[in-house]
Amino acid sequence: MPTKKLAPVIAIRLNGPFSLQMQADGNIFVALEDDYRVKLGQFNAATFASAQNLTTGLPIASLARDSAASELSVLVRRLAQNGLLEYSLSSSDSGPDLVVIEPQMPEYWPQRAKLESGDTVVLSRFAYLRRRGNEMVLESPRAGALFRISDPAMAATLAALSRPQKISRLRRQATSFSLDLLELLLDSQILLKLDTNSGDGLRVDEGDGSLVLCDFHDLVFHSRSTEGRHANPLGGTFNFAEVVPPLPAVRPPWPGKTIDLHEFSCAGANSPFAKLLRERHSLRDFDDEHPITLAELAQFLDTTARVLSEWKSGGDFETGPEVTYSSRPYPAAGSAYELELYLAISNCDGLARGLYHYDAGSHALTAITTSAEQLKALSTAAEFAMDAPAPPQVLITIAARFGRISWKYSSIAYSLILKDVGCLLQTFYLAATDMGLGGCAIGSINIDLFAKMTGLEFHVEGPVGQFALGRGKGSRAGRI
Repeated sequence: MPTKKLAPVIAIRLNGPFSLQMQADGNIFVALEDDYRVKLGQFNAATFASAQNLTTGLPIASLARDSAASELSVLVRRLAQNGLLEYSLSSSDSGPDLVVIEPQMPEYWPQRAKLESGDTVVLSRFAYLRRRGNEMVLESPRAGALFRISDPAMAATLAALSRPQKISRLRRQATSFSLDLLELLLDSQILLKLDTNSGDGLRVDEGDGSLVLCDFHDLVFHSRSTEGRHANPLGGTFNFAEVVPPLPAVRPPWPGKTIDLHEFSCAGANSPFAKLLRERHSLRDFDDEHPITLAELAQFLDTTARVLSEWKSGGDFETGPEVTYSSRPYPAAGSAYELELYLAISNCDGLARGLYHYDAGSHALTAITTSAEQLKALSTAAEFAMDAPAPPQVLITIAARFGRISWKYSSIAYSLILKDVGCLLQTFYLAATDMGLGGCAIGSINIDLFAKMTGLEFHVEGPVGQFALGRGKGSRAGRI
């Protein structure tokens, strides 16, 4: 069967109706009408002229062709860091797009991992091809980009890679074949190169032993419901405001006979615990003139998260390893207690600024080396997410050791983790209220930033929640 022979033409272009503008002093801006402007820095006129090709497509190979290429490369990289570029693969300079590559992370840059005719490849078990509007996109939570497939024959070829295929066979039999695309997919970990001596090639770990414990849907949910590894809109975007009306705050009552419970519930309404529940609220404005103290932070962590006891058990199976368990102040699925606390300290009396891990077993804080820029980025993102006037005094990032849960539970592992996060957040709220402190749960976090700060792979131990803690303005609490 004849194949389409595709030349390796990869072009860079702006991913929206943007325009590049240059001022008299050499500063270049990218603009979207009057609503959006990003300053890119000072460049010469030749670089600006070459950059105009980004509107229609600038061949990536041209960045290495002339003396102005180095400056043009700097400009292109800055556009990429701001999420303003996409990359197209076509059969010629003037040919239609066969594939469009949409970066999902600012660091993404098209790279081809070398493939030979004798190599065997297969799609990652985390790769998926789906409909998006009128397009088909191929993506994976492990990849730094998604691939928009414009050629239906190429989509069929990719579907055939659900089974291991030798490159030489694909070249002969596929109706649409592009070695360049396969090499791009291999670099993105959407495609895997198999060791012919490794058995049936249906791999378990995909080159990373920690992935053995990851279910497909858990990894997708984690990466797509947080920031850092995708370029989708996130947060309060009110997507459906013009489509359907908002649901009421309180569900309309069911028809039928009702039983009034007021007369039965009055007796316990004034108990200390009931009072604490009613006083619980989110607080976003902290008193930086009188910050939380190290002693208060120690008491807060002791109350909410400290290990109370540990034990071992043979588990619910006749043979196998002994499992260790612990008990802590909040409930957790299967007593797994997979959640870990990382504290970004901005303003705490008695504790230096920095990132710390809370060792719940030893009730101790361990400093983690990270850059001031990364620490500021983490705190600033939290400030923005909760619409606060300043960064939180203490930002608690709740991370999950995913394998601690998925080792035992199938299909429900990630949902159990999120339930545990909810239990811990309520515990945080109640303890903060009881101590006269303030707190606020935060709904979004950048998992890629956390990975860079800690050196932990996002699928091994990653953020699943955050809580801002500090002394609220006007707080009556004294120092401990």
